[in-house]
Amino acid sequence: MTDPRQQALDYAHQHNDRFLEELKDFLAIPSISTSPEYNADTQRAAEWVAAQLKSLGMEHAQIMPTGGHPVVYGEQLRAGKAAPTVLIYGHYDVQPVDPLELWTTDPFKAEVRGENLYARGSSDMKGQVIASLKAVEAIVRTSGLPVNLKWLIEGEEEIGSKNLDEFIKKHKDMLTADFCINPDAGMINADSPTITYGLRGLAYFEIRIYGPDRDLHSGLFGGTVHNPAQALAELIAGMHDKKGRIILPGFYDKVRKSSKAERADIARLPTTAKHFIKQTGVPALWGEPDYTPEERVSIRPTLEVNGLLSGFTGEGSKTVLPAWAMAKVSCRLVPDQTPELIQKAMAKYMKKHAPKTIRWEIKYISGSGAAVTPRDSMGVRALAMGLEQTWGKRPLFKREGGSIGVVVQLQKHVGVESVLTGFGLPEDNAHSPNEKLNLPTWRKGIDAFIHTIFNLT
Repeated sequence: MTDPRQQALDYAHQHNDRFLEELKDFLAIPSISTSPEYNADTQRAAEWVAAQLKSLGMEHAQIMPTGGHPVVYGEQLRAGKAAPTVLIYGHYDVQPVDPLELWTTDPFKAEVRGENLYARGSSDMKGQVIASLKAVEAIVRTSGLPVNLKWLIEGEEEIGSKNLDEFIKKHKDMLTADFCINPDAGMINADSPTITYGLRGLAYFEIRIYGPDRDLHSGLFGGTVHNPAQALAELIAGMHDKKGRIILPGFYDKVRKSSKAERADIARLPTTAKHFIKQTGVPALWGEPDYTPEERVSIRPTLEVNGLLSGFTGEGSKTVLPAWAMAKVSCRLVPDQTPELIQKAMAKYMKKHAPKTIRWEIKYISGSGAAVTPRDSMGVRALAMGLEQTWGKRPLFKREGGSIGVVVQLQKHVGVESVLTGFGLPEDNAHSPNEKLNLPTWRKGIDAFIHTIFNLT
């Protein structure tokens, strides 16, 4: 009896050249979501994806409007109620190509050089979308899908998925699933398959300090009027102690403690202190001494100053005592912190430490909670096995330091957990000139998705 899994794998290997040509066709569409001049191309990319779903026999394959660029949806629910339902997420929009002069070749004319395919969107994330589509094609064209499948492919990820939250809330019943596969992450290196099972949340603030009612002559008033820029600098500097711990009242009260097993898996990651120093160019690292650098950027909350503005910053000199000063401050959050909790902690700190010589205000800009998928869940287990079956080694497990809106939105509005993976590499130049995709890794990714789907049966 022929093995359906092997049939699908054989099909994928036999059609690898065609898969690559279709990826090139997809990459040729300049679907830059941030620029209105490319709106027609972004719509064309949505139509291209919808046509792919229809060719795979997906039912209700359609382009659905949002307040901006549309969402592409499709489903096939023929496996029955006893079979799991998998939601696959992706995005068809890409970043701008500027500066164009730094590209070796046309960013929208994909070119293979050695083992890499160069084009905007090749790694982030049209290559990952095609890997998902072609894995499903290999199964559909051979034995048929053993699971129920839904697709959510958006067109605004590169501009913050600003209309996706409302779309998910509106269509939460349509999007119900046992779990979501999100291949918008990546691998640590080509030999290390990686699963991202957690993301930190975010709380973003603007702090403003006010002093005099106008800018003053520093020679006439300096030394008797408290400079708002100095007051802000002192307040910001005081938010950490000498060991790098955040001293906002109650900041750590809700932080969920990581298990020994989780920290052991983090220790397996090849991201040492030397790795961070090489990546950043800093002379030495900084942070909480009880945690490794990888733990500091994944399982620990942070507070960072993202920008400072005050007074005269132009060429030359101007002896001004500024009327106000402003700082942009962001906090990365871990389970079970919330933006609301951090906003209260920030306000308590300011009330306690701000001098009476100035006025202050905190403006909450944006935020989202952290998201962590249990590592023993159905989706994580199936994907981990699929990656091991393809690469021949146990995958690495990591929690990402950044935030991905759709993960939190699906968890919050639909109750669907996400498991993140992907086959892009750190050196792929995502968002930069000469973006590329490593083709041997990409082809392995198609195999891994095939294994993952069969592992769910």
